[in-house]
Amino acid sequence: MGSVSIALMQGQTEKSVWDGVYSPLQATRGATAYALRCASCHSDDLEGAGQNPGLTGAGFRKEWDGKAVADLFDRIRISMPADNPGSLTRAENADIVAFILKTNGYPAGSAELKSDADSLKVIRVVAVKPK
Repeated sequence: MGSVSIALMQGQTEKSVWDGVYSPLQATRGATAYALRCASCHSDDLEGAGQNPGLTGAGFRKEWDGKAVADLFDRIRISMPADNPGSLTRAENADIVAFILKTNGYPAGSAELKSDADSLKVIRVVAVKPK
């Protein structure tokens, strides 16, 4: 049984990044953390540099379309920053993901993006806004 099916059985409703899954304040904190911990490799504008992938635009949306936000969160949590993998706290990681979502044009909401796996597994990255 997939993680979304399990989450739905546990009473969590599936969401998408278009549902306002982070707060504006969280994205602001994420911008600060990104500048300190990520920009040296992924550039100030999140466009990437050299072999470091961009975290915004069509390439980002194509890479993550249909995947759970948990997948993005875990990729960052496990492998970033490259010079000290796993050194970000779960809260810093959630803030950075919120900033990435904001930069990609996904709307903010009133609640912060949580940092626990069960909450993140039910949020899908959807490249194009549903009608």
